[in-house]
Amino acid sequence: MSMDDLKMPKFENEKEEAVWWAANPDFALRVLQRAKDEGRLGHGSVARRLVAAEAATATALKLDATDITLANKLAERKGIEREVYPKELVHAALLKEAEALDQSSAA
Repeated sequence: MSMDDLKMPKFENEKEEAVWWAANPDFALRVLQRAKDEGRLGHGSVARRLVAAEAATATALKLDATDITLANKLAERKGIEREVYPKELVHAALLKEAEALDQSSAA
């Protein structure tokens, strides 16, 4: 498989590209096979990697019903959306904890 075999041409328009793909249905397979042969084939698709990255940054907190009820009441009294209020509380608590740890390690 030469390098020219795996070079995709520039297309003037979609029709020209469609004709080329119809004449070269195994092009993508050959590109993937070459990547596999050269050890460059990654794990998973880009979409799967994106979902994994987003999942790694998002964490669900499970709260007791009484805590949820209290948080909802406090959010309402403060005029904050009930979905946003727990996030603000967690963020503030994390900053406070980090600051306390920084001060204790500096002592």
